[in-house]
Amino acid sequence: MPINLPGTALNRAIKAAKLISKELMATIRQRRIDLQGHDLSSRKDFMSTMLLAKDENGQAFCDEDVASHLAGLLLASFSTMHSTITSMMKYLAELPDVYDSVFREQNEILDVKPKGDHLTWEDIQKMKYSWSVASEVLRISTPGFGGFREAITDFTYEGFTVPKGSKIFWTFDATHKNPKYFPDPEKFEPSRFQGNGPAPYAFVPFGGGPRMCPGNEYARVVILVFMHNVVTKFRWEKLIPGENMIYYPAPRPARGLPVTLHPNKP
Repeated sequence: MPINLPGTALNRAIKAAKLISKELMATIRQRRIDLQGHDLSSRKDFMSTMLLAKDENGQAFCDEDVASHLAGLLLASFSTMHSTITSMMKYLAELPDVYDSVFREQNEILDVKPKGDHLTWEDIQKMKYSWSVASEVLRISTPGFGGFREAITDFTYEGFTVPKGSKIFWTFDATHKNPKYFPDPEKFEPSRFQGNGPAPYAFVPFGGGPRMCPGNEYARVVILVFMHNVVTKFRWEKLIPGENMIYYPAPRPARGLPVTLHPNKP
């Protein structure tokens, strides 16, 4: 129930939101001071960009607006990344053939690098099959519900007329699980993303168009670097084979996906 009672999840969430807001506001105020002192090193991140930006009327954003945008960025990047990586671990445990293909690709990258060398941008670009696997994880287990949009013209969909200016909510699953674009949509099949890949705007875990998620490339790098390190070092098996997936709000295993790790031989 949405009642703020001590000890409830809502109560804990409200307290956490206040703490996050307090920390963000303190950081924002200090950053404003740094920028006024012409500390150019502070101009290179999202917070400074927001503080220096102007809206369509030429007005600067207030601290509260900047804090709100930063909180949204933090929450969106953390929960979605956590959900995607967990789902990836789940499917690689369940599908040994897929794991083996990822393992081979990642070891081919390791084989031509001096021992102890870090991954480079060029290495990331070679992880084509691994990204196909990650994309299929994002399709089947998209870490979000969708987004709000406004109709820019009248249109008809499934017999319903939607007038211009209507506020609409689009969902990922409506497209990602549509057999018109993804035959046998419940089957895990990374080859969907090889060759020409899906039709434009059929695969939209990061949205699309000018309002596409600005963190999509960052997410790709984080997922692939994690995949490289975990697959080259370990195999794993699920301790609860039939564990269900729940949405809270992003998809996640109901009991946390406990696994047994088996180190790979050097």
